[in-house]
Amino acid sequence: MTIHQDQQYITALVNNDTTLLNKLYAKYAGKITQMVLKNNGTETDAADVFQEALLAIYQKAKNNNFTLTCPIGAYLYLICKTRWINELNKKGNNKVTFMEDDGYNYTEDVFANVAVIQNEYERSNLLQEKLKQLGEGCRELLELSWSGLAMDEVAKKMQNSYGYVRKKKSECMAKLIALVKTSPKFVTLQW
Repeated sequence: MTIHQDQQYITALVNNDTTLLNKLYAKYAGKITQMVLKNNGTETDAADVFQEALLAIYQKAKNNNFTLTCPIGAYLYLICKTRWINELNKKGNNKVTFMEDDGYNYTEDVFANVAVIQNEYERSNLLQEKLKQLGEGCRELLELSWSGLAMDEVAKKMQNSYGYVRKKKSECMAKLIALVKTSPKFVTLQW
C-alpha cells in the first residue's frame, strides 16, 4: 500500500496544523459547497457536511493511524457526497443531480474506506445519542474513562473508591449497550 502525498493533510488534522488545514479548506471547501448547492442544499449545509467529513477522518486517523492511499480531495468529496445523500434521504428530498464525473479517479480502497468511515460516524452518533439518555453520573463516568484517564484517576476525580468506580462503569456500560441495542439503527450498522 503506497501512502499518498496528501497524507500531510491527515497529519495536519491530527496535529491541528492550522496552516495546512487552511490550505485544505481553501483547496476543497468550494467544490463541496458547489456539490451541495447543486443538490438542494445551502452554504451552511455544505459547511456542516465538510466539517463532519473532516471530523470523521480525524477520528479515524487519531484512533487507527489512518493511511491515505488516494488524493485527499477525492476522499473528502466522496465522504461529503455520501453524507449529503444520507441527509437528503433523511429529509425525504430525492431531487439529486449529482454528475457522474466529479473529476476524481476513485479506487476500490477509497470506496471501502468511505464506507468504513460512514459506518463509524453513524455508530458514534448512535452512541452519543444513547449516552445522553443515561444519568449524569453514568455519563460523566464513561466520558472520563474514555478520555484516556486511568481508572484510579477517574476514581479520584469522581471522589469514589477504585472498586466502586470499576463496578459502576461496568453497570453504566451495560445500560448503554442495552440502549444502543434497542435502537432500530443498531440493526443496520456494522459492529
